[in-house]
Amino acid sequence: MASYHPGADAVSSSGASLDEKTAAPDHAGLQEQGFVGAVDGTDPAHRHNLHRGLKARHVTMIALGGALGTGLLIGSGSALAKGGPASVLISFTVVGFIMYLVMCALGEMGAWLPLPSGFTGYAARFCDPSLGFALGWIYWMKYAITTPNQLTAVSLVIQYWIDRERVNPGAWIAIFIVVIVCINYFGIRYFGEFEFWLSGVKVITICGLILLSLILVLGGGPDHDRKGFRYWRDPGAFHPYIDDGATGNFLAVWSTFITATFSYLGTELVGVTIGEAQSPSKTIPRAVKLTFARVAGFYVLSIFLLGMLVPYNSTELAFATKQSGGASASPFVVAIVLAGIPVLPHIINAAILLFVFSASNTDLYICTRTLYGLACEGKAPAIFARTNKRGTPIYALAASAPFTLLAMLNVKSNSTVVFGYFVNVVTIFGILTWISILVTHICFVRARKAQHVTKQQMAYVAPLGIWGSYGALAFCCIIALFKNFDVFVHGHWNKDTFITGYIGIPVYLILIFGHKFVTRSRGHTAQSVDLFTGKAEFDAEEEAHLAAREKRTSAAHSRGWFYKTFIAWLL
Repeated sequence: MASYHPGADAVSSSGASLDEKTAAPDHAGLQEQGFVGAVDGTDPAHRHNLHRGLKARHVTMIALGGALGTGLLIGSGSALAKGGPASVLISFTVVGFIMYLVMCALGEMGAWLPLPSGFTGYAARFCDPSLGFALGWIYWMKYAITTPNQLTAVSLVIQYWIDRERVNPGAWIAIFIVVIVCINYFGIRYFGEFEFWLSGVKVITICGLILLSLILVLGGGPDHDRKGFRYWRDPGAFHPYIDDGATGNFLAVWSTFITATFSYLGTELVGVTIGEAQSPSKTIPRAVKLTFARVAGFYVLSIFLLGMLVPYNSTELAFATKQSGGASASPFVVAIVLAGIPVLPHIINAAILLFVFSASNTDLYICTRTLYGLACEGKAPAIFARTNKRGTPIYALAASAPFTLLAMLNVKSNSTVVFGYFVNVVTIFGILTWISILVTHICFVRARKAQHVTKQQMAYVAPLGIWGSYGALAFCCIIALFKNFDVFVHGHWNKDTFITGYIGIPVYLILIFGHKFVTRSRGHTAQSVDLFTGKAEFDAEEEAHLAAREKRTSAAHSRGWFYKTFIAWLL
């Protein structure tokens, strides 16, 4: 397993009375969980393991929380200031569709055979062990950088109230680092409950913002100003970038693809965590469909309304000014300020602060468990697979937590600049994750065709099939190569932007070919791909679950109908 995800805290603890320093997972237990390989030679009786402390409601809300956060509520302000409302709408729509194709690809593989190791397990099993190895480490690096990125967003949000000249952002960052490390240390039970309620606040807040934005667009605010598409005319739908005319408009659109991609990263967690749910053949197709609904509802609709409420050159927007102090990092807060609503901007900004805090907490959790999973498969030092009595992989946490200190770059530099650097790094690692998932799906489809697995045997098939993955793969590669195109334009060279924008590509290639060189592993052919090991056991478990489901009472069915009809589409 190279990727760990919420819901895969999937081992009951034993030997809890042992000293933390002697705790290590055993070979048989790891193999039973679907992990490949042992981590050390410790006696099986002498170990602690992760606790199965996340309930279904925790998994659902944490997965949603991973997708709603900094990218949409803060990153959209950067994109709006850089490209204008039409550019942001186009980029969010296009990348949203690509993300949906990635989810479809992941859903098809997950519905066929859910693996505890998630998409890294699929990469190693259906494509190439070296790809699985590289994907696992890339995913860990992604979250190692995402956490300080969220902490940078914390400093940006707080600067709405307290200018960096009064209190250096490093002070706030230090406080938040201590809090999230403590929450992660004290075990999954407290973490899951904490994140469940914070994610609930996220859902309520984003729905409220969308409704409020619609009301303000139609003139329902205190100013009774029906804005419509006014800001699409003046200052304009596009903010020409580098050049003028049509070329400048095109480059403006392309310049916002970084933020759009960053905003959707983490959505793949929904597809991974759903593999831990009961009856995956039913829940995974539903999860993929709901992902499309979330894209249309939460992202595209909110961005569309936002473009009608805030001009890209607003002095209230932190990313449109040289100094962020006193200006808002979130364009949603700016929209409320421009509408003349008192007090509410502070309330929404406080809610956004909770968003970002929740996201940083979750990202450190995923980073820690990803490293734990790598160690369980023998792809990282065995010490990272050890846990304490609470089921916390303390050594993996100790190795991941120091990366949060990268957020201290805010001490010397403008927070908006540092935020852009982190978005650059996270985006390249995230897009490489999507590329790996799509390549794996292409190999999977070729294998099932070569081994005569028909669509009728599949619980779920990606609507656009292998060609959808080919198209999404091509576009992801283009984004990866040209997302920081401006550094190659004369007069726009910036070594920091170049390094943060492209460092992930050589790291990814070194991991793949380095693993091949050391292990002499080769990729699987369509005929040699193992599609069936564990399939019979999964099908038997699925049938047993469906049989048990039929015995539920009519009252339970009624509650299930209400949940699916009125609540589940949000989650």
